Amino acid sequence: MKPTLFVLAAGMGSRYGGLKQLDGLGPNGETIMDYSIFDAIRGGFGKIVFVIRKTFEEDFRKKIISKYQNHIPVELVFQDLNDLPEGFKCPEERTKPWGTNHAVLMGKDVINEPFAVINADDFYGRDSFAVLGKWLSQLAEGSTNKYCMVGFRVGNTLSESGSVARGICSKDNNENLTTVVERTEIMRVDKAEVAKFDSEDAGEQHPVAYKDEQGKWVGIQANTPVSMNMWGFTPDYFKHSTAYFIEFLKANMSNIKAEYYIPLMVNKLITENTATVKVLDTTSKWFGVTYAADRQGVVDKIQALINAGEYPQKLF
Repeated sequence: MKPTLFVLAAGMGSRYGGLKQLDGLGPNGETIMDYSIFDAIRGGFGKIVFVIRKTFEEDFRKKIISKYQNHIPVELVFQDLNDLPEGFKCPEERTKPWGTNHAVLMGKDVINEPFAVINADDFYGRDSFAVLGKWLSQLAEGSTNKYCMVGFRVGNTLSESGSVARGICSKDNNENLTTVVERTEIMRVDKAEVAKFDSEDAGEQHPVAYKDEQGKWVGIQANTPVSMNMWGFTPDYFKHSTAYFIEFLKANMSNIKAEYYIPLMVNKLITENTATVKVLDTTSKWFGVTYAADRQGVVDKIQALINAGEYPQKLF
């Protein structure tokens, strides 16, 4: 059975105002999401599921889904603040969504096969979908508690404009994820500056560094894996997520800013030895539009990929 691609798009309107991130960045008005869908189709995925907010369903169907209808089956599910387990009621003052893993839970009734989870507004690249699609497709039928994460090489995810925040991953000898540590300041540094780092891990060609809890810069290899929220799960993940969401709500219902994130669930499953998460390497270079100033750089990078033959001039 071909895996499903689950696209987290419920935050689109709130982050950008309306659906401005559907702004065309490709030569024929393609969005970042269009490139993800194109890469998923050629990576062996058989269905797309979007989770959005009900308020922009009509706009989304007209502007987005209509493009893919003749290429791959598409389904919509909706994330809502009031969609909570029995016995829980959303506080009236809460306006913030319940987080990425709550969004994932919205797919439990329509996804019955191995599935990948991605952000709608990140450009992940062709190789990452090929690697992820292959891994999910090769799972034995009925597999449970065997998940994966695409580990992007940190040097392929940096900004030329300054530091970035990334989840730096550690693996065991079997390439399974052991920890994800969020580092809020990561950047490429000049080779001449490596001497000031205590760490011996700085890459010689393209050294990268992060600032630790004491404010010291620590050098790391440019191929150190980081999480860009590109995961692979089997349907049993929904059962784990439903159970832990109840625990989360009991502990955080009064905190109107608390969010139920995917790494929170994954970390619990790893530390309790319930599941393994294979870290998959990719040569893809990540990029995205976080601020308006990023837009032209993304346009240029997409055009360069087209010029190199990675993508056709027109996708759909």
